[in-house]
Amino acid sequence: MTLFEPRWDAARAALADAVGPLPAVDLPVADCDGLVLARDLRALCALPSFDTSAMDGWAVAGGGPWAVVGASLAGRPVPGPLVAGQAVVIATGGVVPVGADAVVRSEEGQVAARAGVDVLIAATPDGATHVRPAGEECAVDEVLAAAGAVVTPALLGLAAAAGHDTLHVVPRPRAAVVLFGDELAISGIPEPGKVRDSLGPQVPAWLARLGVEVVSVELAEDTLAAHVEAMLRAAQVADVVLTTGGTAAGPVDHLHTAIADCGGEVVVDSVAVRPGHPMLAGTLADGAAWIVGLPGNPQSAIVTLLSLAAPIVAALAGRPAPAELPVIICAEPVGAPAHEDRLVLGRLIDGVFHPGTHLGSGMLRGLAGAGGFAVLPPGGVAAGAQVRWLALPT
Repeated sequence: MTLFEPRWDAARAALADAVGPLPAVDLPVADCDGLVLARDLRALCALPSFDTSAMDGWAVAGGGPWAVVGASLAGRPVPGPLVAGQAVVIATGGVVPVGADAVVRSEEGQVAARAGVDVLIAATPDGATHVRPAGEECAVDEVLAAAGAVVTPALLGLAAAAGHDTLHVVPRPRAAVVLFGDELAISGIPEPGKVRDSLGPQVPAWLARLGVEVVSVELAEDTLAAHVEAMLRAAQVADVVLTTGGTAAGPVDHLHTAIADCGGEVVVDSVAVRPGHPMLAGTLADGAAWIVGLPGNPQSAIVTLLSLAAPIVAALAGRPAPAELPVIICAEPVGAPAHEDRLVLGRLIDGVFHPGTHLGSGMLRGLAGAGGFAVLPPGGVAAGAQVRWLALPT
């Protein structure tokens, strides 16, 4: 069923509910930063896996003085157990030999030769042993992170330390961008009747900030056949296709018909919001890929990207539905249509929203100088009113 002109929140929620995560894959640990765990991460070994020294010094058995009988260095443990009265030189991270019950820190002891034997002279350890016992951090098979957790650099390190070479994760969504518009120039200063394409350079960059891998960017002619061909090509290589232009009902706006011809369905058709009202989202190729139709005006396009594409790619990546947006104070009165929400560019200064300038749907300057959008209800707000804040991805 198609939602026609839902409110902004309803459109986002409907897409978050409709989209499921991509099939999980096993990837090398180093490639998993920012991805979502598809199953619990369990320790394959105890951490530490043996008793280790927390200090440089000597591992000792019993009371002193102690005869120094060897050294336990990183990667080179001492064979055999210690007996009372013996010690070995030990480095931080070294294996504490069987029989040793403490580590004497290097600054708390000294070695002297007695009858040809090196003897450690120090106070008998009292209190802290400076030994990290095996399993102190985790035991074998202990859950280190639950399914659904976002992998961080620290979690990468923990997974590696616990014996993992790969992680079972939801892969990064792939996106293809298709630019519509015979009036678009892709380089240089446009000649009369042409406009320089501003979405081709920026949409992939915004998508990258949303954690998406952009696999292709293509310019297609303003014909139905070219739309269908480009969209089907994109659907073969991407999980989500983003198109620019053609979302309304103009003489060369073919997107609705092209979606149907591609075996797709429109799920959200226009949203009660300004700018970006004619945005849409749906499926292609019998559900093989999602599609988000961005209006051709650049500010409307980015509103659509954050409004519809963001919840789709978050769901594909296995992330939870978008959290409630933070509430901020509006510094001045700002209007909105009587029956539509409005997203207004601006900046936060000490937690207070200040609207930007150049807010026209076709303008870029306001977007270039903004930190995000204030989400206004129909009718607008007065100065000092609370509004929600939708930050631009960073």
